[in-house]
Amino acid sequence: MIDSHAHIDSERYDGDRDAMLERAYEAGVRTILSIGIGDGPDTMHCALDLARAYAGREGVPKIYATAGVHPHEARLISEAVLLKLDGLLREEGVLACGEIGLDYFYQHSDRDQQRTAFARQMEIAATRRKPIIIHCRPSEGSTDAWDDTLDVLDRNWKGTGLGGILHCFTGSLKHAELATGMGFLISFAGNSTFPKAQPIRDVMAALPLEKILIETDAPFLAPVPHRGKRNEPAWVAQVAALLGELKGISAEEAAEKTSQNFRKLFGIA
Repeated sequence: MIDSHAHIDSERYDGDRDAMLERAYEAGVRTILSIGIGDGPDTMHCALDLARAYAGREGVPKIYATAGVHPHEARLISEAVLLKLDGLLREEGVLACGEIGLDYFYQHSDRDQQRTAFARQMEIAATRRKPIIIHCRPSEGSTDAWDDTLDVLDRNWKGTGLGGILHCFTGSLKHAELATGMGFLISFAGNSTFPKAQPIRDVMAALPLEKILIETDAPFLAPVPHRGKRNEPAWVAQVAALLGELKGISAEEAAEKTSQNFRKLFGIA
């Protein structure tokens, strides 16, 4: 299995990070994409540092990294931050720029700041020929951020041919299909197992298997039956099992196919 989105540099793992990674390996997770947003731009390098610290170690998954500024911290974008991002995207082992995008639910940064940060980071990612990892959360009861995100991607990213990942997907099937038409994969997290998440499961069931990834978004959104606990990459197995159930295949086949999708996107042998 590949956990396509986890925040394993989180301080919530500081007491047992080795054991957490060993549990992931024992559960069948062989690769983790460590999302490099840190606690803000000052620490977005920590995911890469972690990948390097565990490189070559037996009994733990292979770790790749990303780098980016989350829309919550869009107000902190500066030329120095963008220069740091550009440098990180040139480093070996950094597969993508992200997570970046739009969040209209909390709006820790206002919408204009978010759109500016989104655009500037896409420019750098395009120059470095890196896919992008998209965070999108609309305001309550709305699809506004999804509508805006897909519009921005159509106008400013589709032409690059680089694609990316819509992580922790909660949009509609229409949004998913628009994104896959631009070369994106749709990643489903532990919230897809929640009782009230039938609309997410409906999209998962409708999408072609070759367009799907699985993730934990650890330490957030622990899947059933672990809901409410600190999430960890080992529990991506619950998302693989759900995907297999919806597609009428084994969890192992769902895990292998989504791993193939990940490797294809990033050109990993």
